[in-house]
Amino acid sequence: MITTLAIAVGLGLLTSAAHAEPTRVMVRAQSLDAKFIGDAMGGVRITLTDARTGRRLATGLTKGGTGDTAKLMKTPRVRGSQVSDAGAAGFDAVLDLTEPTLVRADAEGPVGKPASSILVSSTLWVIPGRDVTGDGWVLTFPGLVIEPKATSTGPGALQVDAKVSLMCGCPIDPGGLWDANTYSIQASLLRAGRVAAQKSLTYAGRPSQFTGAFVDVPAGRYTLRIVATDAKTPNAGVWEQAVRIGAKR
Repeated sequence: MITTLAIAVGLGLLTSAAHAEPTRVMVRAQSLDAKFIGDAMGGVRITLTDARTGRRLATGLTKGGTGDTAKLMKTPRVRGSQVSDAGAAGFDAVLDLTEPTLVRADAEGPVGKPASSILVSSTLWVIPGRDVTGDGWVLTFPGLVIEPKATSTGPGALQVDAKVSLMCGCPIDPGGLWDANTYSIQASLLRAGRVAAQKSLTYAGRPSQFTGAFVDVPAGRYTLRIVATDAKTPNAGVWEQAVRIGAKR
C-alpha cells in the first residue's frame, strides 16, 4: 500500500509539472508624468513572487530606453492604444505556472540613483498561458532625482548646485515638456533640527541644473537639505547631507 501511494504521489507531481505553462509577463516602470525608467538611470529592479506563498518567481532589471516621447507625452491617448515601442524599457519575465496565481511585483529604483530610489509594489492575477505583453504591467514611480554639489566658497559662504530630473532622467528646463517654471527647488541649512538659513535655487541655464548660494552664515556643522517639488503633480524629491561652513577671519 505504501509503495502504491508513493507511486501515485510521484505520478501526481509529474502530471502537475507537465501542466506548467510558460507565461510571459512584461513589467515596466514609468516615471509619474514622464517616461519609462531604463538603462540611463540604471533601470528598476523587479521581483515577482507568489503573493500567497511567498515563492520567488522571477527577478531582474528593466532594460531599454525611455520610450517614444510623442506617444507618451504629446499625443492624446486613445483607450486601448499601446504607448510603448520595441525599445522601451521593461523586464520581460517568463513564469512557469500551473494555476491562476496572484503575483506581487516589488519594483525598486532607479538603481543607478540609490539616494533617490523608492519602492513600488502591486499585485496582479496571472493566468497560465495568458501572456501579459504590449505595454504590460506598468508600475508608476512618483518622485524627483536630486544630485547636489555643495562647495565652500569662503568664510561663512556655501555654493549649492543641484541637478534635478524626473525618475526617468527626463530633463527640466524653462518652457520644456517638464517646465522649470513649475518646479520649486529649496535649499535649507539645518542645525539641531531647526532651519538656520534657507535659499531658493534658480535655473542655472542648462537643463535640470539649479544653483544658489548661502552667505554670511555662522561657522559650524549643518545638515544641507534640498527639497524639489512640482506644482502640477505629486512629484517631489528630498536630499540631505552634512556640510561644514568655515569661520570668518
